[in-house]
Amino acid sequence: MRKALVVGVDYYENINPLFGCVNDAYSIKTVLDRHSDGTKNFDVSLETSTGKSSSITRKELKNKVEELFKDKNDIALFYFSGHGYIESTGGYLITSECSDGDDGLPMNELLQIANNSPARNKIIILDCCHAGIAGNLAPNEDKAMLTEGITILTASSANQYAIEENGSGVFTTLFVDAMNGSASNLVGDITPGSIYAHIDQSLGSWEQRPIFKTNVTSFTTLRKVQPPIALVDLKQLLNFFPVKGQEYQLDPSYEPESDNPNPENVKKLKLLQKYNRINLLVPVDAEHMYFAAMESKTCKLTILGEHYWNLLTKDRI
Repeated sequence: MRKALVVGVDYYENINPLFGCVNDAYSIKTVLDRHSDGTKNFDVSLETSTGKSSSITRKELKNKVEELFKDKNDIALFYFSGHGYIESTGGYLITSECSDGDDGLPMNELLQIANNSPARNKIIILDCCHAGIAGNLAPNEDKAMLTEGITILTASSANQYAIEENGSGVFTTLFVDAMNGSASNLVGDITPGSIYAHIDQSLGSWEQRPIFKTNVTSFTTLRKVQPPIALVDLKQLLNFFPVKGQEYQLDPSYEPESDNPNPENVKKLKLLQKYNRINLLVPVDAEHMYFAAMESKTCKLTILGEHYWNLLTKDRI
């Protein structure tokens, strides 16, 4: 089972309201709900506050968090978008009724609930100001206390604000983009690590910096999308390169525009060109695969190609 609690709070009784958190929560629910092929992914509980009648209190939030993490699921994922607060005692998630920051849900309490969870993978995603303090032993320490299976991904560091643009959090926009395929590997898997890498590369040094903390032996897949190459085609890489470091010889019979094309070789070149487009191989001493064939050159695996060659050889994919 894969469970997710997604919370977005725009309405605050005593402090400034927000305007993009509920939209962000809906976006997260949509991208978690199903894989790109339409099959079920997470069972998502969506909690949003847009006005007084839908306010979310600290106690209600804590109860929902405890319910999320109480079972022995494969993944328990918590997402929060709203106000965040930090002081000498730590960080807090601010709920609708709060007047002072420290009357929200302590991030340390959230972490303790997750740390004690029997779920195999516990993932905490926070799009709020000062969220980077989540998991730290103390406000002035960079050391985190995470039990095995915990991953924390936050929009900003402990001392930074989380920015909104065009009615949506910058962090959440990048997160959704990553989950829609920008952070996918060649077999269509999207992991917390690949999501962080996508967000990290998308934000400059002067912008808010995402924080990533984890204690896992291997990354779990959060979503599957259509891969850029079919697995059956990817596995044929070993037919072209049975030995690592070997180059594959081409000749004009591979090119359909040559004087004497060979239908089988033309078919092979189409697959080799597909490998070239996704950076698995490159022509040697030729600008394009067309010239490599016409000039009887070779092609070889790139570093990425050798990585997937290793995965295929070890039956890892």
